Parts: sequence; C-alpha cells; structure tokens
Amino acid sequence: MKLIVGLGNPGKPYRDTRHNVGFKVVDEIARRHGVHFETSPAEAEMAKVRNLGEGGTLLGKPLTFMNLSGQAAGDLLRYFKIEVPDLLVVADDVNLPLGRLRARMRGSEGGHNGLRSIIEQLGTNEFSRLRVGVGRGDTRRDLVDHVLAGFEPGERDEIDRALARAADAAEMFAKDGIVKVMNTFNPGDTENQSTEDQA
Repeated sequence: MKLIVGLGNPGKPYRDTRHNVGFKVVDEIARRHGVHFETSPAEAEMAKVRNLGEGGTLLGKPLTFMNLSGQAAGDLLRYFKIEVPDLLVVADDVNLPLGRLRARMRGSEGGHNGLRSIIEQLGTNEFSRLRVGVGRGDTRRDLVDHVLAGFEPGERDEIDRALARAADAAEMFAKDGIVKVMNTFNPGDTENQSTEDQA
C-alpha cells in the first residue's frame, strides 16, 4: 500500500490558500476515484483508493495544522504498517514558479515547516515529495502572509492546471514509483534526471 499525504491547514479560512495545495491535490485524487475522506486512527482525514497501485493507496490530510504535519503522517504510516519509501508528500513551494512541479525521492525540508515536521517525526528525509510551485509574489511581502493568501484571479487557470498535473503525478507514484514521476514531470530540470541528487 502507498500513502499520499497532502499538506495544508484544516478549516474554511485556509481552504483556498497557497499553503493548501497539498490538500487540493489529494482532494482531486479522491474525486477522480469516487472516494470520500473520513476519520482515521491519526489526527488526519483519510480516504482509501483500493484500485490505485498494488495493494491500494491511502490518501491523508493532517488536521494538526502545517507545523505538526509529521505527527499525523507518522501515525498513519505506523498504524497501516506502510514503509517510508511508499510515502509521497505533496506540498506547496514558494521557490518554484507558479504551476511548476518538482518531484524528489529524498531531500531537505527546503524551508517548509510541514516537511520539516515530517522529517523530524520519521527521523529520515528518505521519503518522496512532490512540490507544487505557488510563486513567491512580492518579495517585500511577508512570506507567511503570502502562503496564507489565496491566488489572484489571473493565477487561477495556471494553478488549476498544476493541481490536475500534480494529481496525475501522485497517481503515477502509486502505480509506478517516484523515478517515473521524476522523469515524466520534471522535464528540462536536469538535476532531477539523477536519482543520486535529490536535495
């Protein structure tokens, strides 16, 4: 079984913010497969997609708020006895241009508090992650304010396309693994072609 965890903050005020694109991606996968999120043994919502990948795929949305995402992700892994290499974390990235995807099989948190929490809880950075570019915006603006803001009207089409592609990439991870995702969704990013450098 694979586990795909989308990062975000729970609650209506955060629903359409840049920080919640991870939630949006797993929501899209659930919609495609006609499954619904429910309570879980962890502080997270989960949905099971039985026909996605060998042994099925579990979708998770931590309810711990971003900075404590690792608690929920770790609990889901342990309860369902899923190995760390079978985990994919989907998160926003302000360092990527709007709509760009970048897949990695390991690496640092890159300044992302949700990824940092997961690394701390698991005691390793050897898990796959899919970053969705949300842009940096005005560099004079506080970064927290930026990620907790919604997308501008002119950005909606681009981010909607990116969310659909990210759902495609996550489904590919469940079926074929992270290397195929990297080779398919990181075109032109030569450092992504190597499985040795995934920082």
